[in-house]
Amino acid sequence: MTKERVRTARKRSAQSTRWLQRQLDDPYVKRAKAEGYRSRAAYKLIELDEKFGLLKGARRVVDLGIAPGGWAQVIRKHHPKAAIVGIDLLPVDPIEGVTLFEMDFMDDAAPGLLIDALGGSPDLVISDMAANTTGHKQTDHLRTMGLVEAAAEFAIENLEPGGSFLSKSFAGGSDQTLLTELKRNFMSVKHAKPPASRKGSVEWYVVAKGRKG
Repeated sequence: MTKERVRTARKRSAQSTRWLQRQLDDPYVKRAKAEGYRSRAAYKLIELDEKFGLLKGARRVVDLGIAPGGWAQVIRKHHPKAAIVGIDLLPVDPIEGVTLFEMDFMDDAAPGLLIDALGGSPDLVISDMAANTTGHKQTDHLRTMGLVEAAAEFAIENLEPGGSFLSKSFAGGSDQTLLTELKRNFMSVKHAKPPASRKGSVEWYVVAKGRKG
């Protein structure tokens, strides 16, 4: 093994140790474990719902980037009769009452499969999708914003009138284009960073309500 590889391995080991320690110290991780949620991300949705009332009256929901399933668990808890369809590249353990697709949302066939499985137009589309990071900030931003824009396009094309859209996004130049497009198609568009988002994260969430008919 070369010196460069040794240094790289040591760097990864140090990063893994820091990540593990952060997880162990994180109150949201502890709370999720105690309350039976699969991830701390569940509290992001809970906090956003408390602020914007996203889940009120939800009957048909599409969850994009559903893994590991924390958001779907929250919806099932608040609306046990809601129909929920989720999709992710990663495998997801079954969730009672949730239809799961293990495939790429960017696959041309994915939107049609989701709508068919749901049995009609959704009244809520939620997305926590993010691209795998490369370490190059601009590349990572553009790749993730591509997913966000695809989720927004899906929501605009398929939501029933009055429906809502929630998506993770990241600060950067291209997010303004997204907001402009959403404002053309929704009555209300706002963005927020819930307390459960890590302080050092550049993520924020866009909340679009009242799909124009």
